[in-house]
Amino acid sequence: MADVLIRPGLAIPEAELSWRFSRSSGPGGQGVNTTDSRVELSWNLLASNLLSPALKERAVERLGNRLVDGVLTITASEHRSQLRNREAAEARLAMRVGEAIAPPPRQRRATKPTRGSVERRIGEKKRRAQIKRNRRGDTD
Repeated sequence: MADVLIRPGLAIPEAELSWRFSRSSGPGGQGVNTTDSRVELSWNLLASNLLSPALKERAVERLGNRLVDGVLTITASEHRSQLRNREAAEARLAMRVGEAIAPPPRQRRATKPTRGSVERRIGEKKRRAQIKRNRRGDTD
């Protein structure tokens, strides 16, 4: 195949990827026992020089449970053809690594509600209370 593009300007070289093919499980037709359509795509994150130390540390932290000895393995067997499974595995690898190296979201800063929003909320509560009060019959 080719390099796996994670984001513009950052791609995993084809030389760092290793592929394994095997037979998919599940029902099939005549070719089920002869085609190796299941794909395993592996990339050694720790041995790669693609990422800076800071990005590599962030990726290891976020992918910790998916890494085995620093190797990230993606499996694809949802398609009947090996080529489509290869494309699916590449896309999944790019998505996982992209999410792992993304910068953390900005912290939310707590703010007080505006005076207008407080007045609108209380006014609506009073209107609802008045509607419910009007539904009651005279209980003399």
